[in-house]
Amino acid sequence: MRIVAGSRKGHRIEAPPGVVTRPTGDRVREALFAIVGPLEEARVLDLFAGSGALGLEALSRGAASCVFVERDRGAARVIRSNLEKLRLTGAVVVAGDVVPALRDETARGRLYDLVLVDPPYDEWAVHEPELATMLPPVLAGDALVVVETSERIEPDLPLDLVTTRRYGSARITVFSQ
Repeated sequence: MRIVAGSRKGHRIEAPPGVVTRPTGDRVREALFAIVGPLEEARVLDLFAGSGALGLEALSRGAASCVFVERDRGAARVIRSNLEKLRLTGAVVVAGDVVPALRDETARGRLYDLVLVDPPYDEWAVHEPELATMLPPVLAGDALVVVETSERIEPDLPLDLVTTRRYGSARITVFSQ
């Protein structure tokens, strides 16, 4: 897997071993960031970060900061390793569940310009109600939320739908504040 664009374009990144983590493919990442547009100085929150590919891509494309939230400690170690290897700064890796992390971000008053949400495909229905209540308080005024799900799932969040597109077995749905 490689970084698609930006300051680290072409650099290889590692993915956690095993089948639990499903890294977002290059083609889908390229399409996602074409929809999102410029990221200069953006504050990014990467939920269910997995390999960290989405947040790493955002940092490579000029985001000022990224908080990666990943419950699997092995995957969190891989994200840290990728950050070191790519010499990307402005990143924090939170090894824990999304709900406590979102509570903490809300309590600290942190706001994000871009939130990337890529849970395991078969867990979307479990997380959708929690995300519906917990995402709005961490969104900056003109924030975007990008959700990756299985192509069969159409996420529904209390935000404005910008677009939804299918890419093979994946669906990218973009919401705005």
